[in-house]
Amino acid sequence: MMKKDPFKYFHSNPEIIRLTVMMNVCFPLSLRNVEDLLHERGIDLSHETVRYWWNRFGPMFATEIRRKRVQQMRSYSNWQWHLDEVFVKISGEQHYFWRAVDHEGEVLESVVTKTRDRKAALKFLKKSKKRHGRPHILVTDKLRSYGAAMKDIGNADKQETGRWLNNRAENSHLPFRRRERAMLRFRQMRCLQKFASVQSSVQNHFNQERHLYSRDNFKLNRSAALSEWRQLCSG
Repeated sequence: MMKKDPFKYFHSNPEIIRLTVMMNVCFPLSLRNVEDLLHERGIDLSHETVRYWWNRFGPMFATEIRRKRVQQMRSYSNWQWHLDEVFVKISGEQHYFWRAVDHEGEVLESVVTKTRDRKAALKFLKKSKKRHGRPHILVTDKLRSYGAAMKDIGNADKQETGRWLNNRAENSHLPFRRRERAMLRFRQMRCLQKFASVQSSVQNHFNQERHLYSRDNFKLNRSAALSEWRQLCSG
C-alpha cells in the first residue's frame, strides 16, 4: 500500500516547508523572525503560514524521526538515564516539565504535568519505559517523588542521586529555555507538550556532538543529518 503524500494539495515546495519547520524548531526564533529570514532568501510567506506549517508538519516529522531512532536505540543497552524537572509558567500558572535524557545526551521523553508528586513522577517513568525500555541506572535529583515512584515499579535499587551527577539533564533544558523566551512562553499545556515532543526529536536528529569529533567528521555527520531530513515523509 502506497503511503499518502502529506504535501499533496500544498502549492509550496516540500523543501521550503521542511526548511521553515526546521528554522522554527531548531533555533530560538519567533514566527516573524522566520518570516524575515525566509524573505531575505526570496521566499515570501506570512508568519501565520509558518505557524500553520509547524502545527501541520512538525509532529509528522518528529514521529518519523522518533520511530527510526527508537528502533536503533532498542538494539543497544540502556545504560543510564538522567531525569529532571523544571518549572514552567503557562498563562501565569506554575507547571512542571519533566525530561529523560540518556548518557549520550539524547532526549528520550518529555512530559508536562500540573504537579510534581508521586503520581506525576510515576506517569513520567511509565511513559518513558514503555517507549524506550528499562535502563540499568536512573540518575535523579533528591526530589522525593522519584523515590516514591520507583518503589512502586520496583526500581528503587537503580536510583542514584548526588551533586553534579545530573548535569546532563540540567544542560538539556537550555535549548528549551531559549526557545521559551523567543515564544514569550506558552499559553496551554497541550501546546507545550506538542512543542516539547517535536523539539526534542528534531534536536536529537541534528545533535552531532561536535566537541567529540574532528571537523571533517562533524561536517560528514551534519551533511548526513540534513540529507535524512530532506527525505522525511517523502514516501
